[in-house]
Amino acid sequence: MHHAQKMRRYADINRGEQPTPPVIPRFGEYLDPSGRIATLQPSGPTLTAQNAFFGNLGTNGRTCLSCHQPQDGWSISATSVQDRFSRSHGTDPIFRLVDGATCPSDDVSSINAKLQSYGLLLNKGLIRIGLPIPANTEFQVVSVDDPYDCNTNPATGLTSPTTGIVSIYRRPLPSTNLGFLSTIMWDGREPSLLSQAIDATLGHAQADAAPSAVQQRQIVNFESGIFTAQLFDHEAGPLDAYGATGGPDSLPRQLAGFFIGINDPLGLNPQGTPFTPQVFDVYQTWENAGDPGEPSSHRRSVARGENLFNNTPINITNVSGLNDALNQPSIPGFCGTCHDTPNVGDHSVKAPLNIGVANAGADAPPALDIADLPVFTLQCMKGPLAGQTFVVTDPGRALISGKCEDIGKVKGPILRGLAGRAPYFHNGSAATLLDVINFYNERFGIGFTEEDKRDLVAFLQSL
Repeated sequence: MHHAQKMRRYADINRGEQPTPPVIPRFGEYLDPSGRIATLQPSGPTLTAQNAFFGNLGTNGRTCLSCHQPQDGWSISATSVQDRFSRSHGTDPIFRLVDGATCPSDDVSSINAKLQSYGLLLNKGLIRIGLPIPANTEFQVVSVDDPYDCNTNPATGLTSPTTGIVSIYRRPLPSTNLGFLSTIMWDGREPSLLSQAIDATLGHAQADAAPSAVQQRQIVNFESGIFTAQLFDHEAGPLDAYGATGGPDSLPRQLAGFFIGINDPLGLNPQGTPFTPQVFDVYQTWENAGDPGEPSSHRRSVARGENLFNNTPINITNVSGLNDALNQPSIPGFCGTCHDTPNVGDHSVKAPLNIGVANAGADAPPALDIADLPVFTLQCMKGPLAGQTFVVTDPGRALISGKCEDIGKVKGPILRGLAGRAPYFHNGSAATLLDVINFYNERFGIGFTEEDKRDLVAFLQSL
């Protein structure tokens, strides 16, 4: 957070207002590209004027709502950011130099300059994260190919191969369904939601002081008390029809039975339960849905996609945090081997993984777009991987632990509400869910047919 405070030397010239609804209802529906997404608050509606989640606690006009919008599954989507830019001429509080721009020193003196400076936010929904290289690091930054000069400028970035700030660009994670989390933030750097509320206020909002204990609790209580999922699909219709359990209503019951390690594929939790790849059963009743016409045929497609997610065998190789952790070069797995939390799809244990999304250079990920991201060449100086070199767009958890074994590792996100928050992966490299599926298909040689891909998209956008 010291970096964000230090970047106040680059003053924002805009002070746009944050549009905020007066009430977040107990049950709210919002339009998204696939239909409607819904949020449920079992404890009742929230008056936004009385909750710090919606309060202007900083110096740049931002609130938590700036990057966590209900229609975007309590994250942001590139499409909605573009709309906010158009409506506000780039003055909406999400457009702030500290992390909305590719670098705090960017020129934002004109609309064209703003379009360039906020390009990653507009096109991929990415926020700049500035993290210091850990003092105990095992690696050094040999070189950086940075189109924005943020890492290469000592005023905003690196001061030597092992000191200074590394700027990477990541998607804001959803601030909903948080009871299912096993890890907070992509790199697991926050020990609690309370600490995350403090750091977000001091960092993203550039507050002069941390939120009070009461304000911290209001923020955490709100975001821990909301459940979000897709409710209606343009093709399939209501996602809770004919015995299906789409929408957020079933999630509080799901949470009541959740615990860390509930479906642990790594055997990391001694209190865990045996792993099963049958992670989702939301749309089982749609396998033989109705007549051959629409929306019945699309419901069957959703059900087939769920079945593919649960049952397609995947030969898992070269996944750091999985193959090496189990000392198995090849693991017979499934989608649920990594997305194992029942009917939610994130990790049920702390398990940061490198599936290759952060790779660059000769190992660049297939089917993904990383062309506009910085590329770091990291060389391991000590530890068990001494002498190895990594080329990545994001060092991942290694920026927290300092360990070479954590280079490129990030956690898996909760999959509910996917339709509202494109693009995908931590770096926004997949513009669509089809891009996500194509990546996995090519990365692991799965062999999905075109019909399989359509069914998987239908399922994922119904979550």
